[in-house]
Amino acid sequence: MRRIVLVSGSSNPSLSKKISEFLDVPLVNPQLRKFANGEIYCEIEKNVRGADVFVIQSTCSPVNDSLMELLIMIDALKRASAASITAVMPNYGYARQDRKSAPRTPITAKLIADMLTVAGASRVVTMDLHAGQIQGFYNIPFDNIFASPVILDYVNKNLKSSNLICISPDAGGVERVRHFAKKLSTDLAMIDKRRTGPNVAEAMNVIGDVNGRDCIIIDDMIDTAGTLVQAAIALKKNGANKIYAAATHGVFSDPAIKRIAECAELEEVIVTDTIPLSEEGRKVSKIKVLSTADILAKAIHRTFNHDSVSSLFI
Repeated sequence: MRRIVLVSGSSNPSLSKKISEFLDVPLVNPQLRKFANGEIYCEIEKNVRGADVFVIQSTCSPVNDSLMELLIMIDALKRASAASITAVMPNYGYARQDRKSAPRTPITAKLIADMLTVAGASRVVTMDLHAGQIQGFYNIPFDNIFASPVILDYVNKNLKSSNLICISPDAGGVERVRHFAKKLSTDLAMIDKRRTGPNVAEAMNVIGDVNGRDCIIIDDMIDTAGTLVQAAIALKKNGANKIYAAATHGVFSDPAIKRIAECAELEEVIVTDTIPLSEEGRKVSKIKVLSTADILAKAIHRTFNHDSVSSLFI
């Protein structure tokens, strides 16, 4: 008889617990500890022989520790004779290194794919990949689930107005924003962004009419919030009314929280719980966190039952 086992890493225990509650399946917390030299030790204190195991671990800060934990847990489960091992990565680390952007640089997203496959993962489930082509790096099934239903539901209930307009913070995000604009029946506009260095962006021109409009800037992640703040300033200079932001992954690397808190142009910043919000972030009232546990639990349940998950891709 087939059985499902949920294993939680240490990177996002709150999300793992919510998924466990949705599925009504007990959560296995493996014994994870570090030796004096920083090496990670793992022991799965439950029989998983012949089970379909789902390992829930966001590869978020500290990214390298989270990644090694995931690989070590997968290896432990493989050696414990699990029937299948699905890596559930609400946030996929190193996704921004998906191609050679300069000579003699790595394609680290492909390296992560190789490491997970060799470790023993038989399937990967993630949410809102930074670059969709990363799915092609895998020779095992890969599901890229979208958080848009959660964000759209919140926007419709709390922010929807007759003069709302969706904003792409750069040219690369137009397709994502077009999807939101279609679902919300709104117009879209774009920021012409120029990068001057890694994690450094200067917003230039607003392409589209935002004068007197309520704007929602939509992106897949917010890292240092430099792009976000510059975009908000540019929109306000072009006559925008209220300015909101929405992103799936709230990476919030320093000094993102400080920038958001001090940015008078931003009314509210909406993110999901694919990455846990820091204590500092919880003190900022304009940051709103939505839960993705329901969608991820559905993906896990349908995968276990060999049902279609295609409805979760839109």
